[in-house]
Amino acid sequence: MSSSFLDYEYLRGVVMRNSGNQVDPSRDYLFESRLQRLLRDRGLQSLSQLVSALRSDSSPTLQRSVAEAMTINETSFFRDTATFDLLREQLLPAIIANRQNTRTLRFWSAASSSGQEAYSVAIMLREHFPLLAGWRIDILGTDLSAEMIERASTGRYQRIEINRGLPARFLVKYMVRTGDEWEVSPDLRRMCRFQQRNLCQNNFLSETFDVIFLRNVMIYFPQETRRHVLLTMHRSLAPDGILFLGLSEQPRMDSHWQTMLTPKTVWYKPLRP
Repeated sequence: MSSSFLDYEYLRGVVMRNSGNQVDPSRDYLFESRLQRLLRDRGLQSLSQLVSALRSDSSPTLQRSVAEAMTINETSFFRDTATFDLLREQLLPAIIANRQNTRTLRFWSAASSSGQEAYSVAIMLREHFPLLAGWRIDILGTDLSAEMIERASTGRYQRIEINRGLPARFLVKYMVRTGDEWEVSPDLRRMCRFQQRNLCQNNFLSETFDVIFLRNVMIYFPQETRRHVLLTMHRSLAPDGILFLGLSEQPRMDSHWQTMLTPKTVWYKPLRP
């Protein structure tokens, strides 16, 4: 075994323990590119030096930094438009009808990255459901990365991020130009809150949500971790709630989830075993 192989093996373990993501050995090359900024910030010259620092550092901060750097933060406004169309046209009206007494709606964007998914939900509600103006709307975004949570909370985006999925009419209506960036309007920001959370940890949320987005999160999770996360989602979802996964993901837990197929997308209904 070469020392570089041992370095990669150790780093894969760090990522797995701190994020649940399983880095396949064929993707070891990603460590070189994604950890470069962390190396610079720490004044380190190589992955071997980073591994030495990890072995000698008893605090979890550096390990979490490695896991966060290796997490894929891919998102955009109104990503997979068929999902938002289905929610707006068919699913959400039924949920709203069932919440007339409480006049409360709660959404959870799990692995929210820089926040575009959460703000897309807020825009959809403001644009298409004016009857909710007097309701309590709570949109929670969580992510492993502290950097992403900070970005989401500020609600500032560069032009290239705005161009990915945000219609021009929404840009004018819900965003404010700030220098070279665009900032989400205060009204939308008040609807959203963001927290740093690890989906794979046990001390998670005891709140109940009407809609949960868990899209393209579990692709690199081993089966046991997927089951743990999906059980967390099951406990956190209202009995008539809605779970959205990535188009290539399936729960494979027939005792807990019913697959609901539509012509353009799929969603999941919680079952009570």
